Amino acid sequence: MKQLEDRIIKDGKVYPGNILKVDSFLNHQIDPILMDEIAKELSRIYKDKNITKVLTIEASGIAIAIMAAREFQVPAVFVKKQRSHNIGKEIYSSMVHSFTYDKDYPIALSKEYLSSDDTVLIVDDFLANGQAMMGLIDICKQANAKIGGISACIEKGFQDGGKRLRELGYPVHSLAIVDSIENGIIQFRK
Repeated sequence: MKQLEDRIIKDGKVYPGNILKVDSFLNHQIDPILMDEIAKELSRIYKDKNITKVLTIEASGIAIAIMAAREFQVPAVFVKKQRSHNIGKEIYSSMVHSFTYDKDYPIALSKEYLSSDDTVLIVDDFLANGQAMMGLIDICKQANAKIGGISACIEKGFQDGGKRLRELGYPVHSLAIVDSIENGIIQFRK
Protein backbone atom coordinates (compact mmCIF):
# COMPACT_ATOMS: atom_id res chain seq x y z
CA MET A 1 0.00 0.00 0.00
CA LYS A 2 1.86 3.00 -1.33
CA GLN A 3 0.21 5.48 1.03
CA LEU A 4 1.39 3.48 4.06
CA GLU A 5 4.89 3.02 2.64
CA ASP A 6 5.15 6.77 2.02
CA ARG A 7 4.08 7.49 5.59
CA ILE A 8 6.62 5.02 6.97
CA ILE A 9 9.39 6.78 5.02
CA LYS A 10 8.16 10.24 6.06
CA ASP A 11 7.43 9.67 9.76
CA GLY A 12 8.92 6.29 10.72
CA LYS A 13 12.06 6.20 12.83
CA VAL A 14 14.71 3.50 12.76
CA TYR A 15 16.45 2.53 15.99
CA PRO A 16 19.28 0.08 16.68
CA GLY A 17 18.30 -3.57 16.37
CA ASN A 18 16.13 -2.95 13.27
CA ILE A 19 13.40 -1.41 15.39
CA LEU A 20 11.01 0.56 13.25
CA LYS A 21 8.97 3.07 15.25
CA VAL A 22 5.75 4.22 13.66
CA ASP A 23 4.12 5.34 16.86
CA SER A 24 3.48 8.87 15.59
CA PHE A 25 0.74 7.59 13.25
CA LEU A 26 -0.02 3.86 13.70
CA ASN A 27 0.16 2.57 17.24
CA HIS A 28 0.60 5.23 19.91
CA GLN A 29 -0.76 8.30 18.21
CA ILE A 30 -3.14 7.18 15.47
CA ASP A 31 -3.89 8.94 12.20
CA PRO A 32 -7.59 8.15 11.62
CA ILE A 33 -7.44 9.19 7.96
CA LEU A 34 -4.63 6.72 7.25
CA MET A 35 -6.38 4.09 9.39
CA ASP A 36 -9.53 4.56 7.30
CA GLU A 37 -7.51 3.96 4.10
CA ILE A 38 -5.94 0.84 5.65
CA ALA A 39 -9.41 -0.47 6.52
CA LYS A 40 -10.67 0.17 2.98
CA GLU A 41 -7.68 -1.71 1.57
CA LEU A 42 -8.30 -4.68 3.88
CA SER A 43 -11.95 -4.67 2.82
CA ARG A 44 -10.92 -4.67 -0.84
CA ILE A 45 -8.47 -7.55 -0.36
CA TYR A 46 -10.79 -9.78 1.67
CA LYS A 47 -14.19 -8.72 0.28
CA ASP A 48 -15.02 -12.23 -0.99
CA LYS A 49 -14.02 -14.11 2.18
CA ASN A 50 -17.33 -13.71 4.07
CA ILE A 51 -15.58 -12.25 7.12
CA THR A 52 -17.77 -12.36 10.26
CA LYS A 53 -15.23 -11.13 12.84
CA VAL A 54 -12.02 -9.10 12.81
CA LEU A 55 -9.65 -10.45 15.46
CA THR A 56 -6.56 -8.87 16.99
CA ILE A 57 -4.48 -8.81 20.14
CA GLU A 58 -4.45 -5.88 22.55
CA ALA A 59 -3.40 -3.14 22.36
CA SER A 60 -1.82 -1.90 19.12
CA GLY A 61 -4.09 -3.90 16.84
CA ILE A 62 -7.36 -2.62 18.30
CA ALA A 63 -7.64 0.56 16.23
CA ILE A 64 -6.90 -1.37 13.04
CA ALA A 65 -9.45 -4.05 13.95
CA ILE A 66 -12.19 -1.53 14.73
CA MET A 67 -11.72 0.38 11.49
CA ALA A 68 -11.59 -2.84 9.44
CA ALA A 69 -14.63 -4.24 11.25
CA ARG A 70 -16.54 -1.09 10.37
CA GLU A 71 -15.74 -1.66 6.69
CA PHE A 72 -16.90 -5.29 6.88
CA GLN A 73 -19.84 -4.31 9.13
CA VAL A 74 -18.93 -7.04 11.62
CA PRO A 75 -17.70 -7.03 15.24
CA ALA A 76 -14.07 -6.39 16.15
CA VAL A 77 -12.79 -8.78 18.82
CA PHE A 78 -9.51 -8.59 20.69
CA VAL A 79 -7.77 -11.12 22.89
CA LYS A 80 -6.53 -9.88 26.21
CA LYS A 81 -2.91 -10.23 27.22
CA GLN A 82 -3.83 -11.10 30.76
CA ARG A 83 -6.79 -12.99 32.06
CA SER A 84 -8.94 -10.68 34.12
CA HIS A 85 -11.59 -11.69 36.65
CA ASN A 86 -14.39 -10.28 34.53
CA ILE A 87 -13.59 -12.28 31.38
CA GLY A 88 -15.38 -15.34 32.75
CA LYS A 89 -14.35 -18.97 33.10
CA GLU A 90 -15.18 -20.15 29.58
CA ILE A 91 -12.17 -18.94 27.60
CA TYR A 92 -9.82 -19.84 24.81
CA SER A 93 -6.21 -19.27 25.81
CA SER A 94 -2.73 -19.49 24.36
CA MET A 95 0.81 -18.33 25.08
CA VAL A 96 2.58 -15.69 23.00
CA HIS A 97 6.18 -14.53 22.96
CA SER A 98 6.56 -10.76 22.56
CA PHE A 99 9.46 -9.71 20.34
CA THR A 100 9.11 -6.13 21.62
CA TYR A 101 9.28 -7.02 25.31
CA ASP A 102 11.17 -10.35 24.99
CA LYS A 103 8.82 -12.24 27.29
CA ASP A 104 6.07 -14.83 27.14
CA TYR A 105 2.56 -13.93 28.20
CA PRO A 106 -0.84 -15.61 28.22
CA ILE A 107 -3.65 -14.41 25.98
CA ALA A 108 -7.33 -15.07 26.56
CA LEU A 109 -10.65 -14.62 24.79
CA SER A 110 -14.13 -15.34 26.10
CA LYS A 111 -15.73 -18.25 24.25
CA GLU A 112 -18.78 -16.04 23.94
CA TYR A 113 -17.17 -14.02 21.13
CA LEU A 114 -15.77 -16.63 18.72
CA SER A 115 -17.26 -19.86 17.40
CA SER A 116 -17.25 -22.34 14.55
CA ASP A 117 -19.77 -20.10 12.76
CA ASP A 118 -17.11 -17.40 12.31
CA THR A 119 -14.77 -16.60 9.46
CA VAL A 120 -12.04 -14.42 10.89
CA LEU A 121 -9.74 -11.75 9.53
CA ILE A 122 -6.74 -11.57 11.86
CA VAL A 123 -5.05 -8.15 11.92
CA ASP A 124 -2.19 -6.47 13.75
CA ASP A 125 0.12 -3.50 13.35
CA PHE A 126 3.33 -5.53 12.86
CA LEU A 127 4.28 -9.01 11.72
CA ALA A 128 7.87 -9.89 12.65
CA ASN A 129 8.45 -13.35 14.12
CA GLY A 130 4.77 -14.20 13.88
CA GLN A 131 4.27 -15.18 17.51
CA ALA A 132 1.21 -12.97 18.07
CA MET A 133 -0.36 -14.26 14.85
CA MET A 134 0.34 -17.87 15.88
CA GLY A 135 -1.38 -17.22 19.21
CA LEU A 136 -4.42 -15.77 17.42
CA ILE A 137 -4.44 -18.75 15.03
CA ASP A 138 -4.38 -21.08 18.04
CA ILE A 139 -7.39 -19.25 19.52
CA CYS A 140 -9.23 -19.64 16.18
CA LYS A 141 -8.40 -23.34 16.07
CA GLN A 142 -9.75 -23.83 19.59
CA ALA A 143 -13.00 -22.15 18.50
CA ASN A 144 -13.08 -24.09 15.21
CA ALA A 145 -13.35 -20.71 13.49
CA LYS A 146 -12.24 -20.41 9.88
CA ILE A 147 -9.41 -18.04 9.01
CA GLY A 148 -10.36 -15.91 6.02
CA GLY A 149 -7.13 -13.96 6.07
CA ILE A 150 -4.19 -12.65 8.07
CA SER A 151 -2.99 -9.11 7.58
CA ALA A 152 -0.42 -6.83 9.16
CA CYS A 153 0.00 -3.18 8.39
CA ILE A 154 3.78 -3.64 8.38
CA GLU A 155 5.64 -6.91 7.91
CA LYS A 156 9.32 -7.17 8.64
CA GLY A 157 10.14 -9.35 5.63
CA PHE A 158 13.67 -9.93 6.89
CA GLN A 159 12.24 -11.87 9.85
CA ASP A 160 10.60 -15.25 9.37
CA GLY A 161 7.05 -14.75 10.68
CA GLY A 162 5.32 -13.99 7.39
CA LYS A 163 7.27 -16.64 5.52
CA ARG A 164 6.39 -19.29 8.11
CA LEU A 165 2.67 -18.39 8.08
CA ARG A 166 2.58 -18.55 4.29
CA GLU A 167 4.39 -21.91 4.32
CA LEU A 168 1.69 -23.19 6.69
CA GLY A 169 -0.86 -22.25 4.01
CA TYR A 170 -2.44 -19.20 5.62
CA PRO A 171 -3.61 -16.36 3.36
CA VAL A 172 -1.28 -13.57 4.51
CA HIS A 173 -1.36 -10.11 2.98
CA SER A 174 0.72 -7.40 4.62
CA LEU A 175 0.12 -3.84 3.46
CA ALA A 176 3.80 -2.82 3.58
CA ILE A 177 6.63 -5.36 3.63
CA VAL A 178 10.00 -4.05 4.77
CA ASP A 179 12.70 -6.17 3.15
CA SER A 180 15.61 -4.48 4.88
CA ILE A 181 16.67 -1.69 7.15
CA GLU A 182 20.30 -0.76 6.61
CA ASN A 183 22.01 2.40 7.85
CA GLY A 184 18.59 3.83 8.64
CA ILE A 185 17.34 3.25 5.07
CA ILE A 186 14.09 1.29 4.71
CA GLN A 187 13.69 -0.88 1.61
CA PHE A 188 10.23 -2.21 0.73
CA ARG A 189 9.45 -5.43 -1.11
CA LYS A 190 8.36 -4.77 -4.67
